[in-house]
Amino acid sequence: MKSIPFLQSTLSRKNLMALTGLFLCFFLIIHLLGNLQLLLPAEKAEASFNSYSVLLSGNIFIKIISYVLYFSLIAHAIDALIITIKNKKATVKYAYDDRKKASKWYSRNMGILGTLLLLFLIIHFKDFWYVYKFGDVPLDADGHKNLYLIVINSFSSWWYVLLYVLSMFALGYHLLHGFKSAVRTLGLYHPRYSSYVQTFGMWYSYSITLGFSIIPIYVHLTHFGL
Repeated sequence: MKSIPFLQSTLSRKNLMALTGLFLCFFLIIHLLGNLQLLLPAEKAEASFNSYSVLLSGNIFIKIISYVLYFSLIAHAIDALIITIKNKKATVKYAYDDRKKASKWYSRNMGILGTLLLLFLIIHFKDFWYVYKFGDVPLDADGHKNLYLIVINSFSSWWYVLLYVLSMFALGYHLLHGFKSAVRTLGLYHPRYSSYVQTFGMWYSYSITLGFSIIPIYVHLTHFGL
């Protein structure tokens, strides 16, 4: 039986990982914009953030996007694991296998960074998504589930804030390599505008890392002090 070129070129593991990775990059922007409401004054932040949470949980379009998100997370993680295992088992080394001279340390350790992020996601989903969906969550003044209170209580512990910030830096390094790699995999990395892709990827990674890191630090300091 002949193989199908379309499946080989378009739905290969690397292409799937690139597509899911770029979708997750887009989701991170939306997620960060929503979480930035936590930087508002407390009386405004609670109502705004809880209303935002209700919008996300009750909108059919958002629900569809959430299913795409779950698929992307699972597919990206499994695909990365399969590719990593196959690369380690490969007997033929890449031409650039002396990578310490040609690549950054985070490019050589994407598997480790990805594993750390996966562990963080499990904790993150347990503490926020699972509690919001299935836990006994108190209601705010408007009768909405008070996700804001859950977030504030979570960031009351300095060690949790530290874990969150360190995970965001792991995410940032993961993005530094992942964004450029995804663009190259999909054939969009042309020498004419490669510098623009690198610059955008760098600033995107820095913005996501700092944006998500500031939030738990700000919440902890403003609500619980040093």
